[in-house]
Amino acid sequence: MSCNLLHRQPILRRPDGSGGALPALTLITLFFVVPVVALLLRSVTEPVPGLHNYATLFGDGTYARVFFNTFLVATVVTTVTVIVAFPVAWMLAIMPPALGSIVFGIIILSMWTNLLTRTYAWMVLLQRTGVINRTLMDIGLISQPLPLINNLTGVTIGMVYIMLPFMILPLVGTLRAIDPMTLRAAALCGASPFEAFRRILLPLSLPGIAAGGLMVFVMSLGYFVTPTLLGGTSNMMLAAMIAQMIQSLLNWGLGSAAAFILLVVTMALYALQLRLVGAKRMTGGI
Repeated sequence: MSCNLLHRQPILRRPDGSGGALPALTLITLFFVVPVVALLLRSVTEPVPGLHNYATLFGDGTYARVFFNTFLVATVVTTVTVIVAFPVAWMLAIMPPALGSIVFGIIILSMWTNLLTRTYAWMVLLQRTGVINRTLMDIGLISQPLPLINNLTGVTIGMVYIMLPFMILPLVGTLRAIDPMTLRAAALCGASPFEAFRRILLPLSLPGIAAGGLMVFVMSLGYFVTPTLLGGTSNMMLAAMIAQMIQSLLNWGLGSAAAFILLVVTMALYALQLRLVGAKRMTGGI
């Protein structure tokens, strides 16, 4: 009797998760897939069907300079950000938790400040009669004001300041996961501080550098406000060119082609980062 009742009971099955993933897939389709497809279609259909928009972007020297300047600025900003962020992240990783929380809060607070306000503040600081030039001249380090704005220097300074939190956050997590005994063991074995950094600390921190560097590089490729205000027209980047094409020139086809190229480059960099970091983990590097 009891056996028959057991056989009559419905068999419970573990949900496969497809129903729970449906809302997420719907949102991804509506807000990512559909706009990307529309962008691609506009790039090959306006004003006439074909690949002439892409041929114009790659064949015209003016657009080629904008692409070159965009990748140059993104590379310089990412490199400087890594150099500046690493000692700050290491300091946060080794300092007492109470003090580290205060410094960490200050870094987070800078992310909540309005971007336009921060950029205009740098315009005031970097101009020829700004605080930086006046201070350097007052203490006798320079005799003439330095050109710190409307060039690559101004763009780099402003963007590094804005991008620093996005580099520090992943680096802190990676550095805190490193066992301090590893560095002490290297010192006991006779390694100098530089050798311990080059052969132990730097390789172990590569995943954090890769994650933060990719984030900074991709964000720098599409940045608009800071390069426009601090770089001027002579240092136009791709985002400003796309905005000019669509808002001023009403050239939706060429602007869509430039935006799609930027998207493809971003996805390719993300795939490359996943491959490199995954290969390092598979070989036991981290």
